[in-house]
Amino acid sequence: MTLLFRWLLRLTAGLILLTVAALILVWFLASQSLPDYSQTVRTEGISAPVEIVRDNANVPHVLGATDTDVFFGLGYAHAQDRLWQMTMLRRTVQGRLSEVFGPRTVEVDKLLRRFDFYRLAQRSVEVQDDYTRAALTAYAAGVNARLTEINEEALGRGAPEMFLFNVPMAPWQPADSIAIIKLMAVQLSGHLESEVLRARVSLMLDDETRLSDILPDDPGSAIAALPEYASFFPDLPRYASTGERQDHPLSPFPKRGLAGASNAWTAAPTRSASGGTLLANDPHLGFTAPAIWYLARLELETGGVIGATIPGVPAIMSGRSEQLGWGLTSAYLDDQDVYVEKLNPDNPEEYLTPDGYKRFETRPSIIQIKDAQPITLTLRWTENGPVLPGTHYDLAGITPPGHVASLAWTALSAEDTSISASMALMRSGNVQEAIREAERFIAPAQNLSLADRETIGMKMIGAVPARSPQHATKGRLPTAGWRPENRWSGRAPYAANPQFVAPRGGILGNTNNKIVDRPFPNHVSYEWGDTQRVNRWRRLMQSREVHTRDSFIEAQLDPVSFTARSLLPLIGADLWFTGEAAPEGTPERRRQIALTLLAEWNGEMNEHLPEPLIYAAWLRALQKRLITDELGPLAAEFKHVEPLFIERVYKNIDGAAAWCDVRQSAPVETCTEMARLALDDALVWIGETYGTTLESLRWGDAHEATHDHPVLGEVPVLRYFVNIRQSTSGGDNTLLRGRTSGDDPDPFQNVHGAGYRGVYDFADPDSSVFVISTGQSGHFLSRHYDDLAQLWRRGEYIPMSLDIELARAASVGVTQLVPR
Repeated sequence: MTLLFRWLLRLTAGLILLTVAALILVWFLASQSLPDYSQTVRTEGISAPVEIVRDNANVPHVLGATDTDVFFGLGYAHAQDRLWQMTMLRRTVQGRLSEVFGPRTVEVDKLLRRFDFYRLAQRSVEVQDDYTRAALTAYAAGVNARLTEINEEALGRGAPEMFLFNVPMAPWQPADSIAIIKLMAVQLSGHLESEVLRARVSLMLDDETRLSDILPDDPGSAIAALPEYASFFPDLPRYASTGERQDHPLSPFPKRGLAGASNAWTAAPTRSASGGTLLANDPHLGFTAPAIWYLARLELETGGVIGATIPGVPAIMSGRSEQLGWGLTSAYLDDQDVYVEKLNPDNPEEYLTPDGYKRFETRPSIIQIKDAQPITLTLRWTENGPVLPGTHYDLAGITPPGHVASLAWTALSAEDTSISASMALMRSGNVQEAIREAERFIAPAQNLSLADRETIGMKMIGAVPARSPQHATKGRLPTAGWRPENRWSGRAPYAANPQFVAPRGGILGNTNNKIVDRPFPNHVSYEWGDTQRVNRWRRLMQSREVHTRDSFIEAQLDPVSFTARSLLPLIGADLWFTGEAAPEGTPERRRQIALTLLAEWNGEMNEHLPEPLIYAAWLRALQKRLITDELGPLAAEFKHVEPLFIERVYKNIDGAAAWCDVRQSAPVETCTEMARLALDDALVWIGETYGTTLESLRWGDAHEATHDHPVLGEVPVLRYFVNIRQSTSGGDNTLLRGRTSGDDPDPFQNVHGAGYRGVYDFADPDSSVFVISTGQSGHFLSRHYDDLAQLWRRGEYIPMSLDIELARAASVGVTQLVPR
């Protein structure tokens, strides 16, 4: 017995030692790829020494003799800190994820290949101006210099993920940077899904007038009624398809409600306490670890520029120079149209055009798959655009037999000069010059907010499709691709894009709200990204005669929900303080406590309060009760509360209160009854999930920001090292926007928001500030992996200074790149 015990003890000790040794080995190999920021590197591709000074937040300040040398340095810095992220972005847009991850990403690759983004990017290289081509080439050389250094010095393959997924990284090419901008267009475009969803709902509803309730037009001038979708394609069944979505964690195609958002506002000197212009910008995208944004400063021949870059792209996308500041918000331009293409019944390789049947343009594309046989995909294009699979946003559910669906989209341009526009923007000296240079921007369409030292402006940039006034559906529903009036006729003139310069009131801003009210086809869009935040923004801007940098920061971080303030009095109108006191522990008593809390609440979505959770759960349960019997399985597509829908129902606009009655039941339910039942539903769910003591609830426990690693974030044990989770304030409709997932079992997780915040003050430019939501490094063993995350969560910023001596004073390292 003693001998057995001794051997068990020895085996246990041996296993512990082996485990510790393995962990030490893994740590050692992973740490080899941590970059050394204080070194001299001899390299080819530069004309003179390049200096990269990293300040105490690890923001690189890149200085060189020429602009091409500076872009070389930026490429080197990006590759030092975000090599894996750059690899993933490139592989995603190329449709080559399956070479790394095997069969589980094949469907994602198939879909990306059908759009042919990378081939379009390669063709777009030649249409850039000389300056941009030189910058793209120099940037690619900088990335490749880091790859060479990694290979020659055995630096752990450049990133710890490279050990787990041993796939060599090909040299960076100029087309790769253009392709990544096209990938951003994917993440910021949602009209394709909107068209398909509108068609599906149209097929599902018995009363077509109810379509304007659940998918309402944004407030503004009336729009002429559209015909039913079934009138275009009578062979379609009058019910919603229940085909399952092909969602994948690595798919760049956004879910509904997550197709990009942002805030930006500017103040002219007359509305600034300091007498200088002000600009604030916080673009919103899905959260990841690391963030999509990377802070950098470039010392160009025209002067220094500083702000947010995207790893893989050699441009400051949102930032400032000494003379000019610029910021971006999603324009929500309707730049996509879904076409239903009729196949030739005698030859399925042909489709109908205005000139008769024509063969598809086809090309084979081979997808290599790790641990599996490659597959050959046949890409098909029509004159309108690529043919898409029926699984994409359930296109099959709205496509009649004998037809296929194709897509027209401005991002599918082989002459995409968006990167040239971005490069010129960095060198612009004033608002008017920036507006002129931005004409070359194609996609994704953005509202460009601008401020120079004298004035402010905003211009919608991006190619606008030229549609016929006779378009059958005005771009709101899929339509017949063979009808000439439905097809695009080129690009609308840039001068027609909405523009605002030096407004009399001295304040400009955009929260993705409707910015113009023009009739079709000059309307920009029928669907916008915000009808709620803009109301709170207007109040904050008008509440002060003059603004400061700090008041702009206060607006960026404002957690008050206009939606809560406007909807709660409607849905609870007949419930507040009614009825007798109920015994402790009963559902009635919990309902009374909840209503009392909400009645005394000011709408602030503060992470430490219980009221935001009660409110959010109530509205979610209410919408579910209102739409489930009418929409059936299609109700699952409405994952977020639609404020205009709830408002229409409870104000009974055009008879919208009909949604309150459950058609399958004999009684006629009232909207008050539905509100009470939904509140009980919400309180039961809260009790099962967070406990029954309402006063001790915390919104932040449910509204946790999920900066998750896209690949390693679900790996047991490792996820605790690579994911960054934070309790946060804000919500779906607050200026401090924290868009919730809408997915069970954690529907209120904060998955989409401001990954970058910047506030620029041109009275004292070096007092400008910025921050990103994680850290500069993509290496989870680096102290710069998450060092900015807590600042971001607390609403704090770091200096946005072009003073190089300030950067040197507390630098974490200086890298010298010397010509070999």
